[in-house]
Amino acid sequence: MNVSEVMTRKVEVIHPQTGLPEAAMAMRTHDIGSLPVMDEDRLVGILTDRDIATRAVAERRDLMTALVDDVMTRTVVHVFEDQEVGEAVELMATWQVRRLPVLDRERRLVGILALGDLAIKGRDLRDAGRALQGVSKPALPEPMG
Repeated sequence: MNVSEVMTRKVEVIHPQTGLPEAAMAMRTHDIGSLPVMDEDRLVGILTDRDIATRAVAERRDLMTALVDDVMTRTVVHVFEDQEVGEAVELMATWQVRRLPVLDRERRLVGILALGDLAIKGRDLRDAGRALQGVSKPALPEPMG
């Protein structure tokens, strides 16, 4: 089964120059924990609720002036829409991520694949379980400083 068969097609996105309060409000409004960061038609990062907590709040940034660009994750693990779901599951487990942006072969954002998509739309619930098991492994702490 291809990723395109289970992904969510409607994706909320945000621009890197957007303020963090607006980004957090968008997450709350749409009840989501991450936003792909798009500069024009290019995926340049991803902003997660964890990014806001660990890179903005914990570093005591001025939350009223900080931008998405200041705290977003720049290395974006993604999957292509024509890849097998199993490959996406392996990426999720390896990189310990709950959501993967989905690109077409022209590298345009066409959707997002979340653990919930695998559990609800996937044919094999073991895929969701394998991804969750990988995501749930304890990670090494990032060095402070």
